Amino acid sequence: MYVSVFSLNLSNYAGRIAPVAALLLTCGCAAPNSALLPDIDTWETRTLVLAALDDWQFHGRIAVRSEIDGFNGKLRWTQDQNEFSATASGPLGAGAIRIEGDDASVVLTDKDGIRTVLEDAEAELQARYGWTIPVASLRYWALGIPAPGVPADTVFDENGQLERLRQRGWSVIISSYAEGGGQLMPRVLTAENADTRVRVVIDNWVFFD
Repeated sequence: MYVSVFSLNLSNYAGRIAPVAALLLTCGCAAPNSALLPDIDTWETRTLVLAALDDWQFHGRIAVRSEIDGFNGKLRWTQDQNEFSATASGPLGAGAIRIEGDDASVVLTDKDGIRTVLEDAEAELQARYGWTIPVASLRYWALGIPAPGVPADTVFDENGQLERLRQRGWSVIISSYAEGGGQLMPRVLTAENADTRVRVVIDNWVFFD
């Protein structure tokens, strides 16, 4: 049962993001160009710190299924401020597709190298392939927080970590967490809507200064 309603509005946090960014810059490094996150031991701190991050990536695996089709493959997601690039590929890079863009536009590059501008990424992926990916929100869900500015129903586990989420017609379950940047970050995430089930396993995180 969903027990709380949570909605983030970035404009409400503008005055608090600058100190968070300064805190990030003072953190030690786990590896060259890889930063440690500050402590995120409360939900408010977690949402503020992680929503303010704008330079990171993760590598893992993705499985997408619908009644019509689906695929399994490797997944690399890179976030650079508002711009993102997500590449999903099968064994040895077979059948790779890339989705990249920002708040204004999204471009799909299919396995044949053909680039298509998507006006409505989720709907057009559904029409093209019979499955879709929650492009607009996955960057936040992967961090273990709701997408800002959109109402969300949230459920937390006994450790105060986000366990379940309903947002934008998707039901999300984060079934395990693991270390990333010195903090607990989502390891296994499953998102479902009426047509598609998306499962993401994150093998490693990199956060940049």
